[in-house]
Amino acid sequence: MEKENITKEEALEYHRRCKPGKIEVLPSKPSKTKRDLSLAYTPGVSYPCIEIQKDPLKAYDYTTKSNLVAVITNGTAVLGLGDIGALAGKPVMEGKGVLFKIFADVDVFDIEVSQKDPEKFCEVVESIAITFGGINLEDVKAPECFYIEDRLKKRLDIPVMHDDQHGTAIVSAAALLNALEITGKNIEDVKVVINGAGAAAIACGRLYRKLGVKNIIMLDSRGVISSDRMDLNQYKKEFITDENIHSLEEALKGADVFLGLSKGNILSKEMLLSMNKNPVIFALANPIPEILPEVALEIRKDVIIATGRSDYPNQINNVIAFPYIFRGALDTRARDINEKMVIEAVKAIANLGKRKGLLIPSPFDSDLFEEVSFAVAKAAIESGSAKDKNFSLSEYREKLKERREKLEEIQFVCQ
Repeated sequence: MEKENITKEEALEYHRRCKPGKIEVLPSKPSKTKRDLSLAYTPGVSYPCIEIQKDPLKAYDYTTKSNLVAVITNGTAVLGLGDIGALAGKPVMEGKGVLFKIFADVDVFDIEVSQKDPEKFCEVVESIAITFGGINLEDVKAPECFYIEDRLKKRLDIPVMHDDQHGTAIVSAAALLNALEITGKNIEDVKVVINGAGAAAIACGRLYRKLGVKNIIMLDSRGVISSDRMDLNQYKKEFITDENIHSLEEALKGADVFLGLSKGNILSKEMLLSMNKNPVIFALANPIPEILPEVALEIRKDVIIATGRSDYPNQINNVIAFPYIFRGALDTRARDINEKMVIEAVKAIANLGKRKGLLIPSPFDSDLFEEVSFAVAKAAIESGSAKDKNFSLSEYREKLKERREKLEEIQFVCQ
């Protein structure tokens, strides 16, 4: 697949033409007659208001809460651009809204909060959360993002997920399961080296451990996260090693898996050659990965490699996970996105890839909608997260099939 060469002028014109931006709000009910308006607003609207006052769960029946996610940022870690501010991050949040809609038919309000203080940011989110069926935190810098997500998960009764953490973790974990099956390696025996110690790296390390990985060496910009370091925050401390290693070169000797969430072209020929047989390389730095696939394959024919780029095979892309995780969570009116829901999403993605003879499914694989959404919904029911006590799993697959067909009918006003 050839790389798409996008110019600045093309991108700016795309965002400016017709209606500025990428998302809009449209009515979902008839609104052409006097009777329609009487039902939509006064006096008819008073009836659902009264029902919701008596039973707050009725909001899922009578309002958009059942299909509405807030994509919220403070603009402190925007898409490789860094701390550019909440307003400058708005195009990314709108883009996230597009992905939610076209892949899983989830409606989104993007919300940019001009507040870097974690406590005040949480207060803002908590005060508006009642509007939504779920919250997707986006582009919030580490380590504040860990505190913010933990606090909101504890205080709110709707799903909260920081996609920069968990999207990468879920999709890469699915790829890891399939890569280890291909190489015939036991997950409990492999040595994993993670280069990077930000939000995604910490989440990946945590999830890999839950899946069975025991030996993880993590590095930040100052070297190995080791017991002799005095500059570590509480999250990095989870990955302290007592081994006498201090550099990436030393860490990779005898390693089975390399996960790069750092910067381009840092994985050398010597490093790759020092790894074990059939090394697994996830080079996820963008736009330049830690090592290019053609370079890695020239050095070692036995390498299994994935990147975050769409112009190479085996793309580890968050869109493979987050739309469908929220689809399953919203449909069951889940209280949260818990560990069981996450792990079942990993397994569903891995199984779909394996079924199709791939390390990881393509982001455009339409089967993701049904397979991952169903797996998450089932896990929500089984784990007790679902608030919908009448939810029928036996009917859900058919509803997903019907909704999947309607996804193809989504029309865009501006062509």
